[in-house]
Amino acid sequence: MRSTASLVVEIAASSTSIDLHDKLRAYRRNGVREYVVWRTQERRIDWFELVDGDYRPLPVDGEGVGRSRVFPGLRIAVAALLNGSPAEALEVVNRGIGSPEHQRFVARLAGTP
Repeated sequence: MRSTASLVVEIAASSTSIDLHDKLRAYRRNGVREYVVWRTQERRIDWFELVDGDYRPLPVDGEGVGRSRVFPGLRIAVAALLNGSPAEALEVVNRGIGSPEHQRFVARLAGTP
């Protein structure tokens, strides 16, 4: 049975090898389109996108912000989170969910034009 999940986000303290290998294979097998793992001990956030059956890194922009292709308007301020700036990270999230692209996405989910 294939998963209906399109995006999985995990925080990994000590299971990096599991998260980036075994789980990645399981997510690929189940059709998870995007996978984000925050490796806290390594101070790194990896965001992958499933393309042609393989996960490829989803790049961040020049401001250190990752943007989901699955959920329009979902933005993660990778640089802010890694630098310990939660207020800045929250501001990026709020801008994303307030964006026209996210509003259109929500309307589509609700079945309204």
